[in-house]
Amino acid sequence: MPEVVIVGAGPLGGELAFLLARRDTAESVTLVDEAGQIAAGKALDIMQSGPVESFTTQVAGHTDLYIAAGAPIIVLADQARGGEWQGDEAVALLRRLVRPGSPALVVCAGASQCPLIEDAVRDRRVEGHRIFGSAPEALAAGIRAMTALEADRSPSDVNLTVLGVPPNHVVIPWDDASIGGFAATRVLDEPARRRLAARVGHLWPPGPMALAAAAAQAIAGLLGRTRRGLSVFAAPVDANGGRRTRVGAVPVTLGPAGIERVELPTLSGADRVALDNALLL
Repeated sequence: MPEVVIVGAGPLGGELAFLLARRDTAESVTLVDEAGQIAAGKALDIMQSGPVESFTTQVAGHTDLYIAAGAPIIVLADQARGGEWQGDEAVALLRRLVRPGSPALVVCAGASQCPLIEDAVRDRRVEGHRIFGSAPEALAAGIRAMTALEADRSPSDVNLTVLGVPPNHVVIPWDDASIGGFAATRVLDEPARRRLAARVGHLWPPGPMALAAAAAQAIAGLLGRTRRGLSVFAAPVDANGGRRTRVGAVPVTLGPAGIERVELPTLSGADRVALDNALLL
């Protein structure tokens, strides 16, 4: 199990480091943040919980951001002082950490990092299948929870994904969703589905714990620990008829090389039009 380096020791980065350690997802986790000894302090807290949580993952903290250069899996999270890595600062950091043609896998764990993914792929710094954002899976988890309440079921009974660009252009493919093994369209009538769709915008952006849980699932997929499909922010996989498209949420299967395949669900005509409109620049 290779090393995972988390750049940013804010609430998201710290929670993600703890989840990866507690689940023994990786052999070692390195938390990096320039803000004093925050990363080292959080790493020490996590290691001290090892005997209680019964994990063997080694967790360390550093202040030198460039220790992430050359790591097999790089996670861009949130700074202890400054929030999520985003904008020009994030672009500049990624350009220093990942050289063109690098085999590194980059997970953008924040909810505001779509522009970073677009820039990296457009500049050919990172191949499209090697960089993605895990935040849509956190949104999907919230929608599953709301759907379970509407249907009076457990969230584990709900199987659905999300597509598009949150918060205003989210597509829920109800025709391909299921609740307790039954078609979602059979369990929930159209007014109920409309009510759920109207609430989706209020779930964005997800909080640090939800984002960390989604990123931990994605990293488990990269390391071959699960074959569960996830909804992620991914670069366009085709030219879409020659029209320019942008990064959006799509369901994928992850593996050691990154995104192995995009698996679009069955879409109604209206959902197809909504998705195309969401992804067009």
